[in-house]
Amino acid sequence: MKRSDLAGLTLFAEVVARGGFRGAAKAIGISPSAVSHGIDSLEKRLGVRLLNRTTRSIAPTEAGLKLLARLGPALNDIDAALAGLAESGGEPAGVLRLTAAQSVTQFLLIPHLGQFKERYPDVIVDLHIDDSLTDIVARNFDAGIRLGESLEQDMIAVRIGGDLRGIIVAAPDYLASAGVPRRPEDLQRHNCIGLRFPGGNIYRWELEKDGNVVEVSVRGSLVLNDSGLTVEAARAGIGLAYAFEDRVRKDLAAGSLVCVLDEWCPSYPGFFLYYPRQRHMRPALRAFIDFIRRINPER
Repeated sequence: MKRSDLAGLTLFAEVVARGGFRGAAKAIGISPSAVSHGIDSLEKRLGVRLLNRTTRSIAPTEAGLKLLARLGPALNDIDAALAGLAESGGEPAGVLRLTAAQSVTQFLLIPHLGQFKERYPDVIVDLHIDDSLTDIVARNFDAGIRLGESLEQDMIAVRIGGDLRGIIVAAPDYLASAGVPRRPEDLQRHNCIGLRFPGGNIYRWELEKDGNVVEVSVRGSLVLNDSGLTVEAARAGIGLAYAFEDRVRKDLAAGSLVCVLDEWCPSYPGFFLYYPRQRHMRPALRAFIDFIRRINPER
């Protein structure tokens, strides 16, 4: 590889990470046409197409994916080296790129990022919200935050909060009209609000009691791809919704939502921050891990 290719390779990784030319251009501070020209030049020099382009989307080709798998760790090492220079004064600094699910962002991160900024003013948190599983190495993230059951392999995982509990809720008016389910099989007779994952599958409600595990393929008149909106729909009396207990605690206290099948809804390990195994951790990432664990201790 020629050293002149490094800028193009960095540009390619940024396009994939940002989901297109415009996002990469905004992040880097150049025009989208300059990004497009840079990618074209790189592909010509390498003699292989790295991106499939349509009028609506841009995605890496098979060759591009293979390149990203090798390129990600190398760019992370370069970023870490440059960050080390910025942080040589002792205080964490630079851009900290994180990917997290919407739920953890809303309830575990956003309420506290102001405090983090006050403590570490030289750290810029670049937070990418994505409910799908993300290859943090290929997309050049410092770390990701997901539920423990969905962590990537070969990662170092740090628990950053207590147990979670998913519960089934509905508005009192809906239950007065449709009745209260007493057993998991009763859910088949109810209007259940579905949650569609980014991959296309609809979440199967996971229930457990006395070691008996049941997964229910729920059915109903409404399917959404946003967990927050499923709660809103339940509040509106449309049907039953499956939600994190912490998300609906105020509704339960106010009586606008009621929990059903409570004994079938146990707790389980919550969110973990995970990052690639590497010899050196950036001070900014270490500072973030220590901060988020301190304000969200395991319960």
